[in-house]
Amino acid sequence: MSTKKKASALLKKEIGSLNFGTFLRAARSSQDSTQAEMAKILGVSVSVVCDIEKGRQLVSPSLAVKIAKKAKLSKKLAVKLCLQDQLDKAKIKMEVDIAS
Repeated sequence: MSTKKKASALLKKEIGSLNFGTFLRAARSSQDSTQAEMAKILGVSVSVVCDIEKGRQLVSPSLAVKIAKKAKLSKKLAVKLCLQDQLDKAKIKMEVDIAS
């Protein structure tokens, strides 16, 4: 098993499947930020950050890019995950692949 596959398997085991909410939560945690601090950075309420992290609120690609920029995260991964969340919610069994 390659290192990339091992890391992916470990992440999946630790935080579950990767989606925009888990991406935001992991990024926030790596920056030692609270939901309140992240909400202030993003200009949204704490409940919006919580809802995104819990998967109760999907984000649009444009909002994903805005969040990625303000939180200093990967824009490419943010867009990929927000689009994948939308496909998953619609029960469309496809995988998103983003090219720059």
